[in-house]
Amino acid sequence: MRGNAIFVAPKRSLAQNLMDPEAVRRSLSEPAVDSLAALPARLIEAVVLNSIRLGVIEHGRVLYSFIVTPRLVSPGCVLLGGVITTLVDVVGSIALSTCGLLTTGVSLDINISYLDVAMIGEEIEIEGKVLHVREPITVISVKLRKKATGKLIAEGRHTKYLPASSKL
Repeated sequence: MRGNAIFVAPKRSLAQNLMDPEAVRRSLSEPAVDSLAALPARLIEAVVLNSIRLGVIEHGRVLYSFIVTPRLVSPGCVLLGGVITTLVDVVGSIALSTCGLLTTGVSLDINISYLDVAMIGEEIEIEGKVLHVREPITVISVKLRKKATGKLIAEGRHTKYLPASSKL
C-alpha cells in the first residue's frame, strides 16, 4: 500500500496489457496518485530557491549564497545539475531585472560548464552579471563558487530575447 492508494493485482499479464491499446491509453491519460502531475506547480523553483540568501544587488549584478542541503543532492551526495541549471536561469533573470527593463524576456539559450562538485554542507556563492543588454538580445553570466575556497563549480551563460517595446 502506498499512501491512500490500494494495490490491485492486474487480471491480465503485463504483456497482454502492453498489447491492449485501451490499457496503454488509460495509463498515459490517467496520472497515478504519486505521479509528477500530482505535484504542485513550480515545485523545483520552490525547493531550490527556498534557502538562498541575497548578499549584493547592484545595477546589472546580484550575489546570492546558500548552503547545500540533502534535498538538493544526488545519491552520490553532490549538488544536482538540475539545481545548478535552475539557479543559472533564475539568478540570471534577477540580475537582468536590476537593469530597469520592463521585462526579463524569454530564454533563448542556457549553456553551463560543470567544473567541480559541491557537497552537503558547503556554502556556495552565485553571482549573476549582465554582460550585454541591447534589444532584442541580452546575455547574462552566472558563476557558482565555493565560498570557502573561491573554486568555480559551474559557469553558465544565459541568452535571453527581449520583445520590442511598444510604441503605443
